[in-house]
Amino acid sequence: MALAEFLAELDELACEAVAAFETAGDADALEAVRIKFLGAKSGRLRAVQKGLAKVDKADKPTAGKRFNEVKKEIEEAFARIKFATAEDKLHLQEEIAVRLDPTVPGVRPRLGHLHPITQTIEELKDIMGRLGFTLAEGPEVEDQWHNFEALNIPADHPARDPLDNFYMATAEKVAGKSPSQTPPTTGRLLRSQTSTVQIRVMEQLRPPVRIISLGRVYRPDTADATHYPMFHQIEGLLVDRRVTMADLKSVLRLFASSFFEDDVHIRFRPSFFPFTEPSVEVDMSWHGGWIEMGGAGMVDPNVLRAVGYDPEEVTGLAFGLGIERICMRRHGITDIREFYKNDVRFLHQF
Repeated sequence: MALAEFLAELDELACEAVAAFETAGDADALEAVRIKFLGAKSGRLRAVQKGLAKVDKADKPTAGKRFNEVKKEIEEAFARIKFATAEDKLHLQEEIAVRLDPTVPGVRPRLGHLHPITQTIEELKDIMGRLGFTLAEGPEVEDQWHNFEALNIPADHPARDPLDNFYMATAEKVAGKSPSQTPPTTGRLLRSQTSTVQIRVMEQLRPPVRIISLGRVYRPDTADATHYPMFHQIEGLLVDRRVTMADLKSVLRLFASSFFEDDVHIRFRPSFFPFTEPSVEVDMSWHGGWIEMGGAGMVDPNVLRAVGYDPEEVTGLAFGLGIERICMRRHGITDIREFYKNDVRFLHQF
């Protein structure tokens, strides 16, 4: 599809939607128009969004930007009319309240809603719960056994570099001395992955184990469109007899199709992580190009041994996906920093 054709279709949709909202006679008519244009499954905006996949690759950024602008324009038109309707009703009630009945309950004030990341987390919990995974939690300030050693990351591993982790202040630093540039082997740090929860659970439970953990992790990355020093992960772990890579791909495919609903695909690319063997990068495609969502693989036998499991008896799969990336992919967001600016104009869209 040519870019000009796609943009013309968007402009026509915006004009029709705004006009339809403005001419809606009552609340029922307004809701019917909202469903027609903004419905999650059959709305016209959703149908036009699928056309993004047909736009030439070079034109996708321009097309995506205009799509987001039109979506915002339509949503704001709906909110404006809806708010005006509620406001008119409020004024009317204020004018006749004394004549009617002062004991009539007042108009419920407009309240905010959950942050898009929180909305995504709650939905992921629900999906994985239906797949049989139990929620587990762990501390964000971790010791090095759970963050490194038990995950098959020895003291000389580059992943423990002070430049790649948020170590807590050492006695040397508190005393004003120059701290060592070598990775510390004791002390605490802000966890760099939710895989630490896997270790804590396996230390307490015997197989079979089937858990997910969702929470904040920290890495000293420079903030840009796709990176932030604090972000959220969903971590999954399944340990039992005869668990295979086929199970891993099946779980991720079911997860993706449940969240994105349609036209979603999963692929694996060979990779390396100290705590899985074999290891893969997980890519997902939904109405467009592929995007890296996280890492996965079969739990390394050394990790199983570290928690007292026998790798000759059980095997396990594990995956860790970025929640911000999942949320961005669904809503067409191109900059992760938007989540943390507290811009009400942005947050109001969700």
